[in-house]
Amino acid sequence: MSKPSKAREPFQVYLDPADRTLLDDVAERTGLSRAEILRRGLRRVAGDLLEEEEPGSAFEHLVGALGDDPSLPADLAERHDAYLYGDRDDEAGTSAD
Repeated sequence: MSKPSKAREPFQVYLDPADRTLLDDVAERTGLSRAEILRRGLRRVAGDLLEEEEPGSAFEHLVGALGDDPSLPADLAERHDAYLYGDRDDEAGTSAD
């Protein structure tokens, strides 16, 4: 039995020259693909529009938002603080009597 495919669907977008230049500039500055920038922009607009929904309703839109990039650590969910703030060796919260 084969795994279900997570293939993306191609979608064509028409941009005027100013928007194309903007997209190219953002892609160059961030190192992201133009497609990824458009996907992130769509999610951001959807998040703004869905802000009026019940708390937690945007969860479905966040699941899988990072895609299946092989460079993402397998333990990202479990160790998100370490990735955000770095491993800290301070003794905060522990007491040494």
